[in-house]
Amino acid sequence: MNRAEKATLQLRAVDVLRMLKRTRTYDELAEQTGLPPGDLNRYVNGHVLPGPERARAVVEDLGHDALGAELEARIRVDDEGYVDNSGAVFDQPFLDLVAPVVAAGFDFERPDVVLTAATDGITLAASLAGYYGTRCAYAKKRKETAVEDFIEARERLESGIELTYYLPAAAIEADDSVLVVDDLIRSGETQELLLDIVDAADAELAGVFALIAAGSDGIERARERTTAPVGSLLDASHDETD
Repeated sequence: MNRAEKATLQLRAVDVLRMLKRTRTYDELAEQTGLPPGDLNRYVNGHVLPGPERARAVVEDLGHDALGAELEARIRVDDEGYVDNSGAVFDQPFLDLVAPVVAAGFDFERPDVVLTAATDGITLAASLAGYYGTRCAYAKKRKETAVEDFIEARERLESGIELTYYLPAAAIEADDSVLVVDDLIRSGETQELLLDIVDAADAELAGVFALIAAGSDGIERARERTTAPVGSLLDASHDETD
C-alpha cells in the first residue's frame, strides 16, 4: 500500500466512524469498535487519523456491517415488493464510503474499468472508479448518435421482451480488467448482458458487485458465469425481476 492509498484508507475510516457517531455515544461506539472513547473522539473531530492497521479494521470489519445496516435503513419496499433505493444511490457521500469497504472486503482485483448499466448504477460505478483511480463506463439501451462503433449485448427475457444494451466500443479495450457493478441484482438478467459485453470486448472480468441482492437468483446466475468474486453489500429477498 503506497502513501496515497494509506491516507485514503485512514480518511475513509474516519468517515465511517463519523457516520456511526451520529446515532451513538462515544462509549457505545467504543463498545462496538473496541477502541478507547478518547481516541474515537480525536478521530471523529479530525484531530488525528487512526493508524493504518486500525483504519483497515474499521473499514474492513466494522465498515461492512455498519454500511450494510445503513443501507438497509435507507431502502424502502412498497406493498408490491418494489425496492426504492434512491436514499442510497442519490447520496454520493454515502457511496463514497461504500467504495473502500467494497475494495477491502471483496477479493476484486484492481480493475481498469468499472462497468454498469444506465442509470441507477452510475453513481455507484463512479464512486468505485474514483476510489480505484480507473475509468467508469455504462451501457445504455439506446445508441449514442455520434458514436459509430458499439459493443452490443442482447437477450430475450422470459417475459418475451428483448433487452439490448449498447456500449461504445472504445470504452473497453481487449485485456482490460473490468469490474461489473449495479445498484440492484435480482434475476441477474442485466448483469448477464454486462458480462456478455465484457466477453465481446475480449476483456478480463475482475468481479461482479451489487449494493443490494434481492434474493439469490441473480448472484447464483453471475457465479455460474465466472470464477471471479461475486458479492453484494446487502442481501434482501423480494419477488420481482429486475
